[in-house]
Amino acid sequence: MPLAVIFRTHSDVEASVVRSLLESHGLQVLTSSAIPHSILPLTVDGLGEVRLSVPEEDAEEAVRLIDSYRTTDDEGRRVVAFGADAAGLERRIDYRFRDSELLDQALTHTSRAHEEGSGATPDNESLEFLGDAILGFLVADVLFREFPDFDEGRKSKTKAALVSTTALARAAERIGLGTYLRLGRGEEKTGGRRKQALLADAFEALIAAIYLDGGIEHARAFVERELAGPFAEVRQSESFGQDFKSALQEFLQSHGVPLPEYGQVGTVGPDHRKQFEVEVRVSGDAVARGTGPSKKEAEQEAARLALERLQQDDRFNLSR
Repeated sequence: MPLAVIFRTHSDVEASVVRSLLESHGLQVLTSSAIPHSILPLTVDGLGEVRLSVPEEDAEEAVRLIDSYRTTDDEGRRVVAFGADAAGLERRIDYRFRDSELLDQALTHTSRAHEEGSGATPDNESLEFLGDAILGFLVADVLFREFPDFDEGRKSKTKAALVSTTALARAAERIGLGTYLRLGRGEEKTGGRRKQALLADAFEALIAAIYLDGGIEHARAFVERELAGPFAEVRQSESFGQDFKSALQEFLQSHGVPLPEYGQVGTVGPDHRKQFEVEVRVSGDAVARGTGPSKKEAEQEAARLALERLQQDDRFNLSR
């Protein structure tokens, strides 16, 4: 089977991390060193180049995955940021910690803490708990001050959308948080740096760490800066945070029509970027299909399209 070299490094640790990333996405990886007759997992102790190879047909996808984790250092060089110094994260979030141990804790997943077993650095679960409360308060404060026309129900739905796992994971991805996490070997091998729940938890832990280190105003500045995009969407879209499934159900009930039925009809894309396709049926008729990165989001999209179609298309007899 023809192989293509897609990554070179003089660090066997970095090679191991990159290999775990590729294998977590189902790619077959061969690791070798420039030292004659040496095949890893033997370490090379900085004496030679470590090469990662994949089947030629997978080379393009492997390079894309690696590039998605690359960043630029202070001298403009392209580097892989796995296990990067936390100082790089401080630059990205525009906040420098006085107590670096708080940042270390925020970045330490329970799998790493349990693996080390020394208790030197606790995991981020307690910070996540505090960060969740702080985030909820700060988002509620923004909604109260900037969206006085929203009723309580809409404020609650909008807040839920802004602090959802999906929204927080995206915010974490924007600052490259996954590359700085301290994970156990198991999480590393199963793609923990890209897991939405893990990223969202770490983002909340980071909020708590900033709050404990610098106070509520620094935490507020971080949240408002990193969620500026979603807040802008709220300002521009009347439908942001709307529960379209509930809206469709209420619409149909008001016209004496049975509740809609949802069913997954397929998936598209590779496993690491899979999109679910869901169909919504009303009185046995297929009305719309929606896609999304999860079944829940696909159902919401299908409901939105169905509601839009049923409200505007006279061919649907909703009084039957």
